[in-house]
Amino acid sequence: MRLAPWPGTALLAVLLGACTVVPPEAPRQVEVVQAIPSPPSPPPPPTPAPVATFSGPTTFAFDGEVTQGGWIRGQVPGGTVSARLDAEPLAIGPDGSFFAAFDRDAGPGATLIATMADGREIRSPLAVSPRAWQIERVNVARSPGGSTAAFMELRRPELARINAARVADAPSQGWRQSFVWPARGRISGRFGSQRIYRGGEEGAYHSGLDIAGGGGTTYVAPADGVVTLAAEQPFSLEGYLLIIDHGNGLNSAFLHSSALLVRQGDVVRQGQPLGRIGATGRATGPHLHWSIKWRDARLDPLLFLPPQA
Repeated sequence: MRLAPWPGTALLAVLLGACTVVPPEAPRQVEVVQAIPSPPSPPPPPTPAPVATFSGPTTFAFDGEVTQGGWIRGQVPGGTVSARLDAEPLAIGPDGSFFAAFDRDAGPGATLIATMADGREIRSPLAVSPRAWQIERVNVARSPGGSTAAFMELRRPELARINAARVADAPSQGWRQSFVWPARGRISGRFGSQRIYRGGEEGAYHSGLDIAGGGGTTYVAPADGVVTLAAEQPFSLEGYLLIIDHGNGLNSAFLHSSALLVRQGDVVRQGQPLGRIGATGRATGPHLHWSIKWRDARLDPLLFLPPQA
């Protein structure tokens, strides 16, 4: 006996054939984009500092000794931003003050030059008068020879200390003062004096002022300053050497002392005792050798002083 198929089975087959199975949807992947920070904005350009200017005369105003070995001190024109003597830059104080000087062998002319904020230049030509130096002509040949290697081995460190002391540029205002005599006595040697030997060969000129004030006599500071060198042991030529920086490139050196009363780094005031006159180093007798320099220019101490009383 044949059984008829179950009607539900055929229906189920039809239903299954008509259906499409859809697989479950895969999870969506979200792309994360990392934000890239913008580069920082460049800082604004710095505001230029205002140029310091001051009121003053319309041209250079000064006094002093416009001569070989001399000096001037005064005021730059109002509105000056920089100044120079020929090619030598000048230090300008907050009030427009300046100092300048002329070497023993300075030429017949020089020019003060001020540069203004707008680039203009104000020029003040100077006529530098010559000096009649004390010249001794001797009818002998200059002694031949020179420094030995042994002497130079000793001398080089001394020169290094002297050069360092001369350019220390201490913050002193002594250069503004009227100088006083460091000691009283007979002038036994003048600045600029020189020997001319047979054949016209020139000897070195005398670089300072010699005052024969008597051995052991105390000498004093001619102006305020800072001690930049005080020899603990006698130097080969200068003996017990003392250098005082008066500021603005101006300094004094005192040679041949028998004793020093101040030490390196001391601040000294005008009239303060500095040392005692002696004959240490290369000296023929007790005297104070006093020399003055402004930067590389050698100056005549007599031109800083009033007449001896």
